[in-house]
Amino acid sequence: MSDLRVTLVQTALYWEDISANLAMLERKLDGMKEETHLIILPEMFSTGFSMEPEKLAETPDGPTTQWMARQAAGLNAVLTGSIIIRDHGRYFNRLIWMRPDGSYAYYDKKHLFGLGDEPRHYSAGTRKLITQLHGWKICPMICYDLRFPAWCRNVEHYDLYINVANWPEKRIAHWKTLGRARAVENLYYVAAVNRVGKDGNGVAHSGDSQVIDPAGNVLYCKTDQEDLFTLTLERTVLTKARRLFPFLRDMDRFELKAD
Repeated sequence: MSDLRVTLVQTALYWEDISANLAMLERKLDGMKEETHLIILPEMFSTGFSMEPEKLAETPDGPTTQWMARQAAGLNAVLTGSIIIRDHGRYFNRLIWMRPDGSYAYYDKKHLFGLGDEPRHYSAGTRKLITQLHGWKICPMICYDLRFPAWCRNVEHYDLYINVANWPEKRIAHWKTLGRARAVENLYYVAAVNRVGKDGNGVAHSGDSQVIDPAGNVLYCKTDQEDLFTLTLERTVLTKARRLFPFLRDMDRFELKAD
């Protein structure tokens, strides 16, 4: 089983301007010098964290999804991040897992952020997405999901947990603490991508995107700067951690019930 090359895109976003964000991100991706297997964009990367889905939502195969397909094909890498989707008359904060061949999977955000009125505008998802890339089992989630350890619990034995976010600077200590906690308690890598800059509501974001190994070591973290960073997740590190600390076999068994 091979190592996994992962690229984090920490960026400011244009408020509720899909075309400007896609053009900006395309320029950044065009400038990539290193080969990678996976590119991770922030939550609602085409709009910012907007509560205006009525004017911003796209259909599942709309322009942003098509843009993701072109980028993934051109870069020969999986591209992921969340966007605003209208599907069967409902609005979702939906993460798209776009493969280079144009096929994709998706995850709808389970935990909607009540402090930001997200439940008033969006419908919650009901299922995890467990996907595979180069022999790695991967579970991507969105922002507020990070606070809920039962939802993040590694009962599916996956290797990498991804979180894409618009996590505000004033609670960034929680972001850092929870990311390390999820890695340690679940013995997986964490790749968490947050935006920088102020959004249209004046909410500041410091980024602090992180990559954390299964022992809780922070391999990457960048504050208050835009950055496009690629690093290698080592399979041997994961295997060794699980051999030395076989804690997952002792976990409590439970079943999540529908709301």
